[in-house]
Amino acid sequence: MSTRILRSALCIAPTHACLAGHFPGRPLVPAVLLLDALAVLLETHRLRMVGLPEAKFLAPLAPGVSAELEVEASDATQWRFRISHADTLIARGRVQVVPA
Repeated sequence: MSTRILRSALCIAPTHACLAGHFPGRPLVPAVLLLDALAVLLETHRLRMVGLPEAKFLAPLAPGVSAELEVEASDATQWRFRISHADTLIARGRVQVVPA
């Protein structure tokens, strides 16, 4: 299998409804929104996320800050993902997929 890499820009608006109360005075993008962006990227390439064997959240992402989401195929069903901003790794992990 040849290496397959998918990329997407990611920026959660400060007005997103999910940010209310997360956290007052210093809002942070919840991990669920980062994982949702991962699922959406996969779906645009006709893949469906069916498992998340590993996910590490290493640094916070503030609303309105641009980040890059990158997903790389390890094999047909196992992919690795990374979310980064500049030189900061925000999150990384592995996801299981099936054709959608």
